[in-house]
Amino acid sequence: GSYLTSADSSTGYTPNNERGKHLMDGQCSITKSGTKRIYTYGATTADHTVDAIAVIVYVDRYNEKDGKWHQIDAYSKKIENDYYVATSKSIQVDRGYYYRVHAEHFVRMGEEPVEETYSYTNGILVP
Repeated sequence: GSYLTSADSSTGYTPNNERGKHLMDGQCSITKSGTKRIYTYGATTADHTVDAIAVIVYVDRYNEKDGKWHQIDAYSKKIENDYYVATSKSIQVDRGYYYRVHAEHFVRMGEEPVEETYSYTNGILVP
């Protein structure tokens, strides 16, 4: 899960034991940028050029009533014949809530199974 913090930003990384044959790592981040705005980011890195590399970034808001994270946005980017992909988005949000980002990271090479891992940030409060 994600810790609830009053920090201005948080970055999440893929677990060290999640490296694949081609997939090196992934990360995601969330940063406060202005009164009612957050900047979100996700990236995936492979060890070498692969057939396809992708990242899906999910933006969640914490609901204190049910103690759960609820998705409020998602976006993705996929490119072919490269070793790195990154995407970002600035999102207007409501004040008084915690927000976090989590990302899924994918690498596809030939006929092999797609390698997949994930990363999570902590929740940051938008006061």
